Amino acid sequence: MLTQVERTAHINSIKSLPQHLRSAVQNLTDTQLDTPYRDGGWTVRQVVHHLADSHLNAHTRTRLALTENTPTIKPYNQDAWALLADYALPIEISLQIIDGLHLRWSVLWESLSADAFAHTVHHPDNGIMSLDDILQSYARHGENHVKQIMDLRERKGW
Repeated sequence: MLTQVERTAHINSIKSLPQHLRSAVQNLTDTQLDTPYRDGGWTVRQVVHHLADSHLNAHTRTRLALTENTPTIKPYNQDAWALLADYALPIEISLQIIDGLHLRWSVLWESLSADAFAHTVHHPDNGIMSLDDILQSYARHGENHVKQIMDLRERKGW
């Protein structure tokens, strides 16, 4: 179980992700957006679209945990999703999703009592996950992907 200080830090990370992500991709050209962040990895464009998809799923999982008794959630094949046609769209579409989603999600997180963070979901691959687990996991998830983009920019001198 996370402390209130840890929860607040993770909620702040969720809240600030849209701004940090926009800064990380600011002024990138289409060629740069279509550059993988590492050998064999996704392109920056795919990472942005993935963040929208992944965090939409996590937001839904959060809501399910709050409104059902340990619901079983559906995993998805993120690598297969990254190959779908909509991952070639301009990133602004997913940045707008992330803007609205993270505003709603951070308001939801901030509204919860300490006891609410013990609510759980059942992930078929990961087992029982509490809202503390989901909060921590997705705060770090966003931070890690922004770091990957920033590291690529630094390596490439962008």
